[in-house]
Amino acid sequence: MRIAREEIFGPVLSVIRFQSEEEAVAIANDSAYGLQAGVWSSDLNRAHRVARRLRAGTVHVNQYDEDDITAPFGGYKQSGNGRDKSLHAFDKVTELKTTWIRLD
Repeated sequence: MRIAREEIFGPVLSVIRFQSEEEAVAIANDSAYGLQAGVWSSDLNRAHRVARRLRAGTVHVNQYDEDDITAPFGGYKQSGNGRDKSLHAFDKVTELKTTWIRLD
């Protein structure tokens, strides 16, 4: 479905049934985009396992969009190149310079 394959900015929620963890990951990764993903599970081991396999820059577990400005943010695939927010992002957009001055 188009809603599941394109990068849509919402609030939007699409629900797609799946039979197995493997199928859920395949459906989630079957997109040219990968900005954010959400995993809902009472099994923390499963949540970690699925989060590792999702091709998204941010994965939320049992919540959504409760991130922090100090954590890097960005996507995979066509959802962007690089990261913004956090000190990590400064390295990508900053050039360092050292200036030595003699004061006599």
